[in-house]
Amino acid sequence: MKKIKNILFVVVILLLIGVMLVSGILYLKDKKQDRQEQIVFDELIDIIDNQNEDNTSNIDNYSALFEMNTDMIGWIKIEDTNIDYPVMQTKNKPNYYLRRNFYKEYSYYGTPYMQENCDIDKSDNLIIYGHHIKNNQMFGILEKYKSKDFYNDHRIIKFITKNEILEYEIIYIFKTSASNGFDYYKYIDFNDVSEFNTFTNKCKELAFYNTETESNFGDKYLTLSTCEYSIKNGRFVVIAKKL
Repeated sequence: MKKIKNILFVVVILLLIGVMLVSGILYLKDKKQDRQEQIVFDELIDIIDNQNEDNTSNIDNYSALFEMNTDMIGWIKIEDTNIDYPVMQTKNKPNYYLRRNFYKEYSYYGTPYMQENCDIDKSDNLIIYGHHIKNNQMFGILEKYKSKDFYNDHRIIKFITKNEILEYEIIYIFKTSASNGFDYYKYIDFNDVSEFNTFTNKCKELAFYNTETESNFGDKYLTLSTCEYSIKNGRFVVIAKKL
């Protein structure tokens, strides 16, 4: 009996060591993948910085990227966060950049992209999708907006297009289900006040807290959307109003 117990003890120890080794390998693999994915974005930021001779934010700094890939329609940035990414759009190929990088190569991170039926020059609400990656990568950091303190320190989103640098102030933060929740992604253009009120009232109802910022019919919006894992087919949504 003692011999059997000793054998079982050894087996358990070996299994624990095996689990630790596998976990360590997977962790290192994930870290390596994270770094490889981030390298592409770092390269793009370097191109922007190299264009920035006077250390100011202007459209010309991004001109080289617009020329490198005409699918790029803008650049999104939230100060003091990792959100500093190109925004792509392929109207005839929805979700094309879901698993592709800026260079159209396979990418687990993908690249933030705008909903195909949004018109950057005309639409009332521009919707941008990005993956929810752990460690606050990509749009994973949006979950931090559950905290109003984080919101207070990071309430402005910059969106740089070919023609202008736009600023948006975040006004609604909520989660919903893409299966049977709020169809926020259907609100691209507001045809009348009634439709606008339906949209904003639902946003207020779902919001984690009141940002105390008013919205009015005729305002323009920018919506950031990512996955949310506490509910089935969940979505975490951040909506900002153009200043």
